[in-house]
Amino acid sequence: MFPGGQPDMAQLLKQAQQMQEQLVAAQEELAQREVTGSAGGGLVTATMTGSGDVTAITIAPAVVDPDDLETLQDLVVAALHDAKRAADELAASTMGPLAGGLGGGAGGGLGLPGF
Repeated sequence: MFPGGQPDMAQLLKQAQQMQEQLVAAQEELAQREVTGSAGGGLVTATMTGSGDVTAITIAPAVVDPDDLETLQDLVVAALHDAKRAADELAASTMGPLAGGLGGGAGGGLGLPGF
């Protein structure tokens, strides 16, 4: 079962509360940080927060061709994908330390089988 007997429920609850506080702080940090993705060698850029909210799209005048809107649309989509990739990387690095769970036991979680 558990080394040394039963788990200390007060300690587990304290760890859960600390983890919750760290998670909220990490989510707030992600919401405040911005990343930028680009396409077409920087002709189109997309800026979004670490939590995934798009805050800006910048389009160079040189890429605006009324006879070729499809290329512009593709560049906007590609810039958004690049920004999303950057936001995902930021989230992984920010939330990574929290992914181990509580208790540090094998398998993470609460250190309890199945959790």
